[in-house]
Amino acid sequence: MGLWGGLNLLHTDYNNDGHADVLILRGAWLNRAGHHPNSLLKNNGDGTFEDVTEAAGLLSFHPTQAAAWLDFDGDGWVDLFIGNESTATDPHASELFRNNRDGTFTECAAKSGVAVNAFVKAVVTGDFNNDRKPDLYLSCLSTNNMLFINGGGTNGIAWRFKEIAREAGVSEPIHSFSSFVFDYDNDGWQDLYVSGYGIRGVGDIAADYLNLNSSAERSRLFRNNGNGTFADVSIATGLHRVSHGMGINFGDLDNDGWLDFYVGTGDPNLMTIIPNRMFRNSGGQFFQEVTSAGGFGHLQKGHAISFTDLDNDGDQDVFAMMGGAYRGDVYRDALFLNPGFAGNQFVNLKLEGRSSNRAAIGARIHVTARTPKGPRHIHRVVSTGGSFGASAFRQEIGLGKATLIENIQIEWPATGKTQTFSDIQLGQFYKIIEDDPIPHIQQVPRFQLANAKPGIAPHTHSHP
Repeated sequence: MGLWGGLNLLHTDYNNDGHADVLILRGAWLNRAGHHPNSLLKNNGDGTFEDVTEAAGLLSFHPTQAAAWLDFDGDGWVDLFIGNESTATDPHASELFRNNRDGTFTECAAKSGVAVNAFVKAVVTGDFNNDRKPDLYLSCLSTNNMLFINGGGTNGIAWRFKEIAREAGVSEPIHSFSSFVFDYDNDGWQDLYVSGYGIRGVGDIAADYLNLNSSAERSRLFRNNGNGTFADVSIATGLHRVSHGMGINFGDLDNDGWLDFYVGTGDPNLMTIIPNRMFRNSGGQFFQEVTSAGGFGHLQKGHAISFTDLDNDGDQDVFAMMGGAYRGDVYRDALFLNPGFAGNQFVNLKLEGRSSNRAAIGARIHVTARTPKGPRHIHRVVSTGGSFGASAFRQEIGLGKATLIENIQIEWPATGKTQTFSDIQLGQFYKIIEDDPIPHIQQVPRFQLANAKPGIAPHTHSHP
């Protein structure tokens, strides 16, 4: 088709064949010139990919950089929601594609109640009410954000969503961009972070660093109350900041079992050169900015963020795609190698669905660990993380000072069936297959990245 480039990439396994496929999103920011098709690239399993966009029924021409894979109807096959950038003079309704389980999709946004016309900058999904049906949150620039609760139905096309953002308390910030869903306090209920995206200039960023007043839009952290509403805990947790975030994702920097996050900042303006920012989760109570302490204060535009254990040494490294939107506004991408944190344990889990979708998107993980201070509970949900940038589906779970894993419970998304494993060892990589009672240790290669600095603090755990 003569296409190149793209604004965002999302991987999944849309046809449940065990090979990771790629969706490329295009056209955002370009207004009427942004009527570009997205591309679905099918992994052939032999090192090659095939563009199946038209054959799969996904060919459309809209401006977007925001989408999410989710199994909204619980049939074990991932569906696709695309949030398009719609304006009053150039409307582009968002799209919901139901997986037909034969390599094709059927568009059903209007029938499902999600054919919204808004300037959508982020699409994230989570099960906010713990009813095993994935919900949708849309971050919309310059208007109220939207939370769609999955109401279910009798079959895939008849399923309906209900918009409740205002009632739930998550319609702001009005000027917002990137977002993600995570359980920052490990209580088993998924919380929501939304990055503010409205400044007059770099002076607003400087004012925030100096604790001065500013009219810029601030980010929000919403804690799930477990009753259909959220509490804005941004001030209490130290996140009422002017972040101006684009690329964004979360992970566990120090394997303490609490999820941290990195904000890639900036906008197309060549003048917007502001620090990217890292925030460390302190026991689920508040967040510490560790941008300078950790060497993360990169002064370039952060377009996509990924937390992934690239060298298989048991801790998460951070990759940041840098550079602006204009010719000449370029910069090399950044890869931050994690030096490790001696004494903090981990376990890595690669889940594989059978009745559920093969990538296990939406699967819930509950780790119960024994520590010197008593039992500890850590919760994770399988996803690729933030709205702009994607992490691996493999769940790299820090366990802090754990001395033993008492058990791990996996709740599979399509069936709701829970499997419990009590023979999981610390410091190991496992593959867990739905309905298979045996957790399989994976022999993963460990290697040293080329630019690794000598003298890195050693890990205390062993690897296969």
